[in-house]
Amino acid sequence: MAPLILIVGRVAAEAAPVRGEAYAAGQRYFRGIQRAGGIPVMVPPLPSLIDRLPELIERADGLVLHGGGDVDPRRYGQEPDAEELYGIVPEHDEVELAVVTEAAARDLPVLAICRGLQVLNVALGGTLRQDIGTDGHWHNFHEVRLDPASRVAEVMGTATPHHCHCVHHQALERVAPGLQVVGHDTTDGMVHAVESTEHRWVLGVQWHPEDTAATDHDQQHLFDGLVAASGKLASA
Repeated sequence: MAPLILIVGRVAAEAAPVRGEAYAAGQRYFRGIQRAGGIPVMVPPLPSLIDRLPELIERADGLVLHGGGDVDPRRYGQEPDAEELYGIVPEHDEVELAVVTEAAARDLPVLAICRGLQVLNVALGGTLRQDIGTDGHWHNFHEVRLDPASRVAEVMGTATPHHCHCVHHQALERVAPGLQVVGHDTTDGMVHAVESTEHRWVLGVQWHPEDTAATDHDQQHLFDGLVAASGKLASA
């Protein structure tokens, strides 16, 4: 059976032709999973479902934490101090942080992307830089240098992915215990890839592989690797 890959949706003010408010996630994530042979399943960000997360995660084979607005700094022990903070939605933080905690407890394969990397770091005890500015990291392609011995490099098939599309104004500050930094932006040394030292397959990247995965095999390989690791769990 094809592995089931969860994505936590987001509250959307509107989504044609849906009537009224909607839950949504970007199609490119779903397509990346589908190309890899997985079945993407969106879960609504309903805090009332948190008590049911063990049941939900038990049915899943993998998880994608995707991009979006900022994590409330209070979630990592800071007061908001940057005017540039945007898109903070309490339901998103509450549900995604709880999902990460449950997925980590079950050792579920996880691919964390942009905000997803930041959620992963916060959930495991790390902190964020609230604003790094948008010069150079907002809708720009970057080269990332990976540790050649890292799982991220192994999965991507390269230690120097050249076309990593960055759309972020925050970055990791204190890296959570159990996460190892394995990739940096070549222009400023900013952390751009991590992996767990305590789980079978938990990878996080600061860029958006889904944006170019349809035509860039290096980026699609991240989804391929997630689905392959999830398939092993599904067949165990």
